[in-house]
Amino acid sequence: MDRDFDEFLHVPARLTIVALLAPASWTEFGFIRDAVGTSDSALSKQLSALATADYVEVRKLPGVVGRRTLVRLTPHGRAAFQAHARALERIASAARVPQPADAETA
Repeated sequence: MDRDFDEFLHVPARLTIVALLAPASWTEFGFIRDAVGTSDSALSKQLSALATADYVEVRKLPGVVGRRTLVRLTPHGRAAFQAHARALERIASAARVPQPADAETA
């Protein structure tokens, strides 16, 4: 396995979340939920796991109606995502390299 492949980050929901956050600064919870296509509780669970591992920072701010929850990648989370993306690119690249024909099927 590639040394930069991140098993924790590779969970599809987490990978989708960090990929969505990568080009942004602070992102609203509702936008993430809608873009990922998940429920509030499922997103909260994944964000809690990501925050515990220091991949994201979550801020709850007072809003006009209730609270606003904002999320962003931490420097550690951004670096981990970039390293994981490079690992995925290397894995995919290796899969595209033509392999010598199998001697038994030739």
